[in-house]
Amino acid sequence: MSSFIIEGGHPLKGEITPQGAKNEALEVICAALLTPEEVIIRNIPDIRDVNNLILLLEDIGVKVKRLSRNEYSFIADEPNLEYLESQDFVKKCSQLRGSVLMIGPLLARFGKAVIAKPGGDKIGRRRLDTHFLGFKYLGAEFRQVYNTNVYEIYAEKLTGCYMLLDEASVTGTANIIMASVFAEGTTTIYNAACEPYIQQLCHMLNKMGAQISGIGSNLLTIVGVKNLHGIDHRILPDMIEVGSFIGMAAMCGEGIRIKDVSLKNLGNIPDSFRRLGVKIDVEGDDLIIPQQDHYAIESFIDGTIMTLADAPWPGLTPDLISVLIVVATQARGSVLFHQKMFESRLFFVDKLIDMGAQIILCDPHRAVVVGHDHNIRLRAGRMASPDIRAGIALLIAAMSANGTSRIENIEQIDRGYEDIEERLNSLGARIRRE
Repeated sequence: MSSFIIEGGHPLKGEITPQGAKNEALEVICAALLTPEEVIIRNIPDIRDVNNLILLLEDIGVKVKRLSRNEYSFIADEPNLEYLESQDFVKKCSQLRGSVLMIGPLLARFGKAVIAKPGGDKIGRRRLDTHFLGFKYLGAEFRQVYNTNVYEIYAEKLTGCYMLLDEASVTGTANIIMASVFAEGTTTIYNAACEPYIQQLCHMLNKMGAQISGIGSNLLTIVGVKNLHGIDHRILPDMIEVGSFIGMAAMCGEGIRIKDVSLKNLGNIPDSFRRLGVKIDVEGDDLIIPQQDHYAIESFIDGTIMTLADAPWPGLTPDLISVLIVVATQARGSVLFHQKMFESRLFFVDKLIDMGAQIILCDPHRAVVVGHDHNIRLRAGRMASPDIRAGIALLIAAMSANGTSRIENIEQIDRGYEDIEERLNSLGARIRRE
């Protein structure tokens, strides 16, 4: 187990470029299973979750070639389907949340898939019902292996149909899209997730020969095709990392430029920080966060307390609630955060309270933050990262705090952020890995 030792109070200044999007990478890498031809993917983030998925593809016989640090070639012409039923495969799937995205492509191309209940963040229930219901609508049969968390899924033929998803699940939508591209006839998915990374997956599949329309909306239409060909695809910048850098710049910055953010794909992320009073300037495709000694939380028009809540795209992504909470601890004013999607994600605030933050945890989904307006700085502490996003939020808090902090279990942070301490140290931070 590794730790970060953070010497707080050092201002950040300079330029930083976001990595490729983790969530898109997991989707499009799995999409390489849909064709025997070469798929080249660029701007892949060099992070734990993505690297483990690539290793898993190698284990099932995909020919993987690393072209550069962030570029890979995948050729899935001779996968070893017998390995899918091995205990080794099941064990690895159970440790990697992204492995669930292999089901759709495997089912579409080979008619079967075996998957274990995936691991990942400890942020509450992350059920797979949406995935399985979608596959069932298409004609697949599945069963849970008795007394295990292993699922077997079979389909001699997938047939297109109309389906209304029970929730706008991002991974569920991606999985069902990939399963549908070879289904006979037309598949209509209503209440589909429409995040930029889902849009990227659809555009990639269309360039490979799929027929998907309605991209960017919650109503997708997929006309089945017989096969797909290879492609050269580039991944978008990671919007969650962009939001994390905005939070760091607000708390610790003396002027930070975040380069090449793909502004049109950030949705309301910049405006969510602006509601906390954070000044953000736009220059081309860059965001500039100037130094601010104070930032004041807005109130609603009727004067009531500001509420920030997560919602399906184009609403606020739940992955940035943790960062926004930390930023609010030093704002002027109060704000209510409502984390609707995951019932355990706010529990990390007890660590911020130990650091001196004024936070009332109302219930597992809601927290009120009373900002210090920079009059009282957070104090250093010793803590552990419970998940990727809480981990980066705690890192931001530690960078702004008085004294030296230790964050343990930073493997969680490594799952989502590439070389984070080196990149932040280049801006002036003092972070050491131990």
